[in-house]
Amino acid sequence: MEDHDTGAGAPAVGVSRAPPPSGQASPSVGRPDRQAGARPGHPDHQGEQQKGKARKRRKRRRGRKVFARDDNHAIVAAPSAAATGAPPQETTATPLPSASQARPELRRPPLQELPVFAALDLGTNNCRLLVAVPTRHGQFRVIDAFSRIVRLGEGLTANGRLGQAAMDRAVEALKICGDKLRGRKIRKARLIATEACRTAANGVEFLDRVEHEAGLKLEIIDRQTEARLAVSGCGSLVERDTQGVVLFDIGGGSSEIALIDLTGHRSPRLANHIVSWTSLPVGVVSLAERFGGRTVSRQIFAAMVEDVAVRLHAFDGRDRLSHVLASPKFHLLGTSGTVTTLAGVHLDLERYDRRRVDGLWMDRDSVDRMVEKLVGWDFQQRVANPCIGADRADLVLAGCAILEAIRAVWPSERLRVADRGLREGILSELMADDGVWRNNGRSR
Repeated sequence: MEDHDTGAGAPAVGVSRAPPPSGQASPSVGRPDRQAGARPGHPDHQGEQQKGKARKRRKRRRGRKVFARDDNHAIVAAPSAAATGAPPQETTATPLPSASQARPELRRPPLQELPVFAALDLGTNNCRLLVAVPTRHGQFRVIDAFSRIVRLGEGLTANGRLGQAAMDRAVEALKICGDKLRGRKIRKARLIATEACRTAANGVEFLDRVEHEAGLKLEIIDRQTEARLAVSGCGSLVERDTQGVVLFDIGGGSSEIALIDLTGHRSPRLANHIVSWTSLPVGVVSLAERFGGRTVSRQIFAAMVEDVAVRLHAFDGRDRLSHVLASPKFHLLGTSGTVTTLAGVHLDLERYDRRRVDGLWMDRDSVDRMVEKLVGWDFQQRVANPCIGADRADLVLAGCAILEAIRAVWPSERLRVADRGLREGILSELMADDGVWRNNGRSR
């Protein structure tokens, strides 16, 4: 998936300090004036008042430090939770009960005692890592994240091989990921590579180099697995009464599309409802390299759309949701830098903000206007937009062309934007398979 990434998504949960247990002596017990009970107005009493205020100020400062530290750890709704049909999980900060308030059977283990899981995704354009711990059922807290555009697939379309400079960039990013993983006690991790390593003649050779230099052993996943993980990663954005979804992940070297039929009984995992899927061997990097990404006329843009449309019309399973296409309970769900960029431009953000973009609904007219706006901008105008920038300015129109071809096959009045995907899907599946939510998040 070619996407934006900040490593944080939802509000942090505050930490409240517990008062001393009933009957426990306070730190001031044992002072003669306390034992005697100094009178109001007495000098000893005034001194104690001043010291008491100072203690309260110190406690408040300590509390703010704890919250600031904790605020870096985002709560993320794990995709498989809402796949059960439950309402979306909390999106506002909720203080945890203090140790003295919580019932013993509901007390959660401290953050440092929770099992740690990790997911790494090396794509054609990006290298991304998430490290998280499970929290309440169906959620996890991100405790570390890393994202870097490495353009591993640069030149792959023309040469069929990964270039030396591209491999060097990817290895340097993966070394950082390796250091982060080795610095923690990881319960389970899954490290994947996608289209660039799947198709490159030297893909396996490159991963041998990664294992030797970065100390990470990556697996090349097939396209069906990639499509399933994308669905697992976005499950919490599919609401209870939805009847059908076309979920698409526009990547750097390939685009995965999954048709999801929810007219029957909902199972706990959204991926179980995939009735058809395809993986197009075209993404923003490969399409931009073939047609050009810097200078894109309307004719070139139309040619890109047609190129993708021909591939989609060869997809035999494209009609599997024909019975729900006209329903208001059908929609598109996009997870990629293309749709998050459109959303950021639509919101006129001064800088990209994942919290405002992830889960955003856009209607058909809004998507039309944003695509038209981007097609009308020249390269420098795209660079100047804070939600595009230099890293994506030559790729965003290729992504829009793929999006337009998808919208033509599955027209919908609504598009939901997801700034999440493969890594969240991996974490959700790892935690569910490990049973951490059944055990209230405790290590076994």
